[in-house]
Amino acid sequence: MLSLENLSALLSQHRAAARARVREFSIGGRAFAFNTRPAIMGVINLSPDSWYRESVCLEAESAVRRGLVLQAQGADLVDVGAESTLAHAARADEALQQSRLLPVVKALRQAGVLVSVETYSLPVALAALEAGANVLNLTGTEGTQEMYRLVADHGAAVILCYVQGANVREVGDFQWSADSVALMEEYFTRQVELATGAGVERLFLDPGLGFYYRNLQDSAVRVRHQMEIFLNAFRLRTLGWPVCHALPHAFEYFGEEVRCAEPFFCVLAALGKTDLFRTHEVPRIKAVLDTMAVY
Repeated sequence: MLSLENLSALLSQHRAAARARVREFSIGGRAFAFNTRPAIMGVINLSPDSWYRESVCLEAESAVRRGLVLQAQGADLVDVGAESTLAHAARADEALQQSRLLPVVKALRQAGVLVSVETYSLPVALAALEAGANVLNLTGTEGTQEMYRLVADHGAAVILCYVQGANVREVGDFQWSADSVALMEEYFTRQVELATGAGVERLFLDPGLGFYYRNLQDSAVRVRHQMEIFLNAFRLRTLGWPVCHALPHAFEYFGEEVRCAEPFFCVLAALGKTDLFRTHEVPRIKAVLDTMAVY
C-alpha cells in the first residue's frame, strides 16, 4: 500500500533532485512555463485498433472536431497517431499513416491547435513536420540522428520516448534493474546529447509507460512499475528537460470505471513533478491538476 512514509523516504533519498528546474521554451509561438504550470496533451487515435474508444476518430472531420474540443477542454497540445501500439494491432504502412495524418495535422494547425505526431517512421515524420506539426512524438530508436535533424530543421520539439527495442511495435520483455529510473537516465543522457548536437532546442523525456512489453502483462507487476516511475519522475528532471508521461489505465483494477484510471495516475505523476501529461481524458486531468494547485 502506497503510504505517506513511502513518499517521505523517496524525498529524503533524492532531496536535491526534487529541487531541479527544467528548461522552459515556446512551441508554435506559445510559451510554456513548466516549472510553475504543467501542460496537458490530449490524444487523437486515427487507427481503428486503438482500444480507448473515446479517442478514436476514423474520419478527418471527426478528428479535427475532437482536436478543437480537446483544446476547448484545456489541452495545450494535441497528439495524433495513425498506428496503434497494441501488440495485436494491424501495421499501418507509411502511405496509410500519411493519408490518415496529414489532413488532420493541416486542419488543426490552420485552426490554431498545437499538434504532436506520434511515429517512428522517418518519411512519416518528415511529411508531418512539413504539414505543420509542432512536435514529433518519437516512439522508436532507429535513425534517430536523421529524426533529430528533421526536428531541428523545422524548429519543432521532440518527445524522446524510452523504448527497449527498435520501435514501440518491436519490443519483447522489459529489461529490469534494481533502479529502472537510473537506466532511463543513462538512455536519455545519450539521446539528449545526440538531439542537442543535431540542433534540437526543445525536447521532452518520456519514460514510455504506456507501451506493450510481454513480461509486464501481469497487472500487479505492471502497475507497481508504473507507480514507481511516476513518483520518481522528478529524478529525470535533473537532466534539465521537462518530463512527459502518457497516463495508463490499469483496467484490471478499474474495470467499468476505466476512464477514472488516468486521473488516479495523474495524481502520482503530478507528485513526481511531471511537466506534460498525455491523456485521453483532458477535462478530468485538468480538474485534478487545478485541484492539486490549490494546496
